[in-house]
Amino acid sequence: MSATRQTHRERCLVDAFVTVADSLVHDYDLIGLLQSLVDRSIGLFDASAAGIVLGNASDGYDVVASTSERSQFVGLMQLRAEEGPCVEAITSARVVSVGSPREIQERWPAFAAMSEGLGFVSVHAIPLRLRDETIGSLNLFRDHEGGLNDADAVAAQALADVATISILQERVVSDLAVTKQQLQRALDSRVLIEQAKGFVAHTRDLDMEAAYRLIRHQARTTQTKIAEVARAIVEDGQVLELTDPLRADNAPAPARTEGSGV
Repeated sequence: MSATRQTHRERCLVDAFVTVADSLVHDYDLIGLLQSLVDRSIGLFDASAAGIVLGNASDGYDVVASTSERSQFVGLMQLRAEEGPCVEAITSARVVSVGSPREIQERWPAFAAMSEGLGFVSVHAIPLRLRDETIGSLNLFRDHEGGLNDADAVAAQALADVATISILQERVVSDLAVTKQQLQRALDSRVLIEQAKGFVAHTRDLDMEAAYRLIRHQARTTQTKIAEVARAIVEDGQVLELTDPLRADNAPAPARTEGSGV
């Protein structure tokens, strides 16, 4: 890695840690924070996509943040197959790095069969842990072969650890009831966001990723939590206007149909 690239990467890592540290000061948008972390992880760790899984052993796990529908789907397939790198990272509380399709097939045949054809050829999972408790994993997906090198593994684990502290900051670590309550709020928010994505995609003739970008843009411009924007869409029928910033983010413009008014 060149000195210039190394310096840029170190700066990006510092920015990521500052973002998490800021969340410890006052009330914050948990889903927005996790989304920011997976977005940053792509550039930091040379990934094609990333996602975060949260939950607990008794109630199950779910994907709460992802950079694409494809990475969200891969995460869900691991949970359904009950095997895969993210499942192993959670159960073992260790970084799991798989560098080739052959290794994926050998270690998790059911997951390999379900994920075949999605284009990811290496997968890496970093546990979200605090002391003896693991509450999920940060998952990195690459479209090229190769394991996670030592420097990436250390940096990704550090980022995952501070993210875990941020998630658990408002409760007593030993109080499992409060743990489940806080994690459930995050999962409930994600369900609401998925419903809002579907509503926006349908009403604005967008794909799901473009719909999510529009929801996130609305949250940023109004300084509102993503879950609150989603609730307004689902429960109050709020209709989001298409914006130039959305199109500037390479979101596809909606198809024009006669009488659509778009």
